[in-house]
Amino acid sequence: MRYEMEKHATGMDELLAGYAAGTLTYPAQALIGAHLELSDQNRGYVHSLETLASTGLADSDPVAFTDRNSALAAIFESEDPIRDVTATRSCESDDRVPESLRSIIGPSMESVAWKTLLPGVKECKLGEIDGCDASLIWVRAGRAMPSHTHHGTELTLVLQGGFKDTDGHYVTGDVAFADDDVDHRPIADDGDDCICFAVTAGRLELTGPVGRWFAPFMRG
Repeated sequence: MRYEMEKHATGMDELLAGYAAGTLTYPAQALIGAHLELSDQNRGYVHSLETLASTGLADSDPVAFTDRNSALAAIFESEDPIRDVTATRSCESDDRVPESLRSIIGPSMESVAWKTLLPGVKECKLGEIDGCDASLIWVRAGRAMPSHTHHGTELTLVLQGGFKDTDGHYVTGDVAFADDDVDHRPIADDGDDCICFAVTAGRLELTGPVGRWFAPFMRG
């Protein structure tokens, strides 16, 4: 358990550093931005990283910017596919959707198209963005997800409620990190349904007997 906690802390530090440097994929960058909106746990750390980065930039020698007018014209003429899709969604805001995620989810959960995966578990696939799969997961209060591992990585941000697994307990604003070393069975907290935003690179593999039985119904 201590190894897993230390590993999670290291992974989170790398994510925060990537966020400050702007090197994460678009959905991962949005996920960490939402984490910082919902929780003050790492705001000071990220602010320090951004300050260090800006200091280094100020100390560096200027580089000539060639063909400025053409570059600006390309920026203003480019289309943002995510913004175009979400522009047609409801303008009503939802406190469960942080500002950083509204370009992906939309402003409200009310229009989310949930698909039942198994009793007490629903998913809304938000599509592949920047090489990663983004989705929303809803788990009924007190319900457990099937045991599973990952062929790749998964970042999970809790937007409502909470859940626990072998690595710890996660509540609104917390980020859970999982990879192929993790085989877990998340269980939603009692009292409130759990809603999470997940970003995955690689596929999920169900490992328990119940999960393997449901696997054919959860594909697609």
